[in-house]
Amino acid sequence: MFTTSEFTVRHVVLAAILIIAAAVALWSPAALGPKGGVTLAIVLVTLGLWATALVPGYFASLLLFASVLIAGLQPAPLVFSGFASAAVWLIISGFVIGSAVSATGLDARLADIIAPLVTRSYPRLVGGLMLACMLLGFLMPSSVGRAVVMVPIGMALADRCGFAKGSNGRIGIAAILAIGCNMPSFAILPSNIPNMVLAGSAETMLGVHFSYTDYLLLHYPVLGIVKSAVTVALVLFLFPATVGAPLGGEAKAAAAGKAGQGKVIGILVLTLAFWMTDSLHGINAAWIGLGAAILLLAPRFGVVSPPAFKQSVDFGLLLFVAGALALGAVVGASGLGGKLGAFLTSVLPLAPGHDAVNFFSLTFLSFFTGMFTTVPSAPAVLTPMTNDLAALTGYGAMTVLMTQVVGFSTVLFPYQVGPLVVAMQLSGEKLDHLVKVTVPLALITLVALVPIDFLWWKALGWL
Repeated sequence: MFTTSEFTVRHVVLAAILIIAAAVALWSPAALGPKGGVTLAIVLVTLGLWATALVPGYFASLLLFASVLIAGLQPAPLVFSGFASAAVWLIISGFVIGSAVSATGLDARLADIIAPLVTRSYPRLVGGLMLACMLLGFLMPSSVGRAVVMVPIGMALADRCGFAKGSNGRIGIAAILAIGCNMPSFAILPSNIPNMVLAGSAETMLGVHFSYTDYLLLHYPVLGIVKSAVTVALVLFLFPATVGAPLGGEAKAAAAGKAGQGKVIGILVLTLAFWMTDSLHGINAAWIGLGAAILLLAPRFGVVSPPAFKQSVDFGLLLFVAGALALGAVVGASGLGGKLGAFLTSVLPLAPGHDAVNFFSLTFLSFFTGMFTTVPSAPAVLTPMTNDLAALTGYGAMTVLMTQVVGFSTVLFPYQVGPLVVAMQLSGEKLDHLVKVTVPLALITLVALVPIDFLWWKALGWL
């Protein structure tokens, strides 16, 4: 009997995207103009390559850079703006910190402390790691920073539970850490980049200021607590495992005795202190991380040697993240983002007095925009449309803005959110495994959690 393999399905999907992209480039809709049509075609091809993962992510990014520049669609400073982004430098510093934690055996030592609490069973381990990530979201404003701290510890715990590389147990731990370090923080105002883009855009364009407490009360019960519980259940279902005998116990015990742990602990504590008090000193989390990386790399003082540094930094991943940031910049500068939003607004059933339909429509608008522009760029595209959307729905401007969070926090593919990719890279497990969680999680969110969220908003009087 004929069976369709995943490989064949991916090729069919990509072929369909390439055909559509070619048609858009050759017969550009009048509303887009010639340059707009070519830009849209390049964006579609890039998204198709990232979504299907038929080529490395960095290859798709390089193709994006070259296509936009050769076609003369945008200037080089804009195309390469991702390399100047704080996100890229935070990732670099994260690699260095992660290397220091592993090289000194600090991950094994911390795992020894935590292990008795969480390794009695696999469900206890997965749930405990998610809870730790959720709590850390209130302390650290960076998703990458949280991953840098949690992933090495999680992988050391995987060793103690007998989970070899590529095993269900190890993949489950990697997936729960990647999602736990990122998704619950969408419900905490200062804890990730998209939230801050939304807050900054709302203040700059509309003069609207967000309250930390109101934001938390509105979003955290469903997007933070309920969604995290669903994620734990999904991981346990998709990657079942049983705790077994430790892997390489003697080697790990020897690693825990390596020198330099005191330095790393001191630098980490200082870094965490600055990350937790960013509202007081105003220093970007990336520059704090860069300072920590310098200390860890410093000759004679640091613990990360030049060979270890070269091995820890994944240049391909940096190209991928820079490409994702560039895609958002290109979509915004070309006007495609605004035209996409306007088109979706015109076809969505928005009307005053229809609260449920309006809520679901605005959520879908944000969700789809995040797929097209990547999540960090979605608020910059949608916020200028707030007053128009408020008039169409009868909602207040603040309510319209808050629906963005429900939509862009629903992530279908990891390429939409850089920290998910970084966390999986740090774990050493394939990114494809994470897609097995993000796709059903997004569907469950849209079908079940969004209606629950709507009822919660109703109960709080936001609708």
